[in-house]
Amino acid sequence: MRGMGNMQNMMKQMQKMQKKMAEAQEQLGEEKIEGTAGGGMVTVVVSGHKEIIDVIIKEEVVDPEDVEMLQDLVLAATNDALKKADELTNSTMGQFTKGLNLPGMF
Repeated sequence: MRGMGNMQNMMKQMQKMQKKMAEAQEQLGEEKIEGTAGGGMVTVVVSGHKEIIDVIIKEEVVDPEDVEMLQDLVLAATNDALKKADELTNSTMGQFTKGLNLPGMF
């Protein structure tokens, strides 16, 4: 019957881990990550869940003659913010998957 005790203990540990993972996911959603481009001319803010929260464009970068440059800066700032959000997610959630081979989990 010792095997059953180990199984129950393992299930309790899994439940604790699931709760901690859910809390970590919730905290990630509250994080605000900034991505910038053009030396801070364009800033994009995303949540840890990769939702765009804000786009800030400095007035001096707005040139009606060069809309393409502004589009490129917004795109670059967005990609920067999303990359940082991915890194935060991987470092936060990676603690739960250390030693496990779970490709594509997060």
